[in-house]
Amino acid sequence: MALKAAFIGGSAAKDVSLDEAIFGVEVKPHLVHEAVRAEANAARSGTSATKSRGMVSGGRAKPWRQKGTGRARQGTIRAAQFEGGGHAFRKDPRQFIQKVNRKAARAALRSALASHAGSGTFALVGADTFAEPSTKAAAELIAKAQLTLPLVLVCTEEEATLAKSFRNLQRVAIVGPSELEVGAIVWARTLVVSEAALPIIEARAR
Repeated sequence: MALKAAFIGGSAAKDVSLDEAIFGVEVKPHLVHEAVRAEANAARSGTSATKSRGMVSGGRAKPWRQKGTGRARQGTIRAAQFEGGGHAFRKDPRQFIQKVNRKAARAALRSALASHAGSGTFALVGADTFAEPSTKAAAELIAKAQLTLPLVLVCTEEEATLAKSFRNLQRVAIVGPSELEVGAIVWARTLVVSEAALPIIEARAR
């Protein structure tokens, strides 16, 4: 049975056949998990850093003499137990990038798309849905189609009217087809793709 995606807007109601090699594959959760982790790690700045006892100022002499004070012996106020002292295990700037093989990344993208297609939370929208930007019309379209939020709309840069209609709605994210990540697909309860963006997504997933 061919996979179909219904239009939620446009000049004419129609069904579009989806590529079963992409939207009909077996969902592999472990690959999706690996891809989402890699995307989240790549977004981390990794710039946190602290100073060790050798990097803080002061502490050239013992804070007090070795014996006779009744206090524990100390060699420098730069030690970790003193206020303003260095960290015992200091943090260094680091990279959190996690490598994902190209085939695994494409398989994860196919699995995420297939999950929406299989559960009926994938829909297409035509570029001519809105004659002019209208947030109210976009909200009415979501309510009429009974789409569940949060929602991710994938559209091209040329479809500015479509993007402007959805961008001010709460729990709605606008993503370009070349920037669509597995994490965004997993986050979305409903994935809406424009007719122009669909071939670009399919080309990335092949």
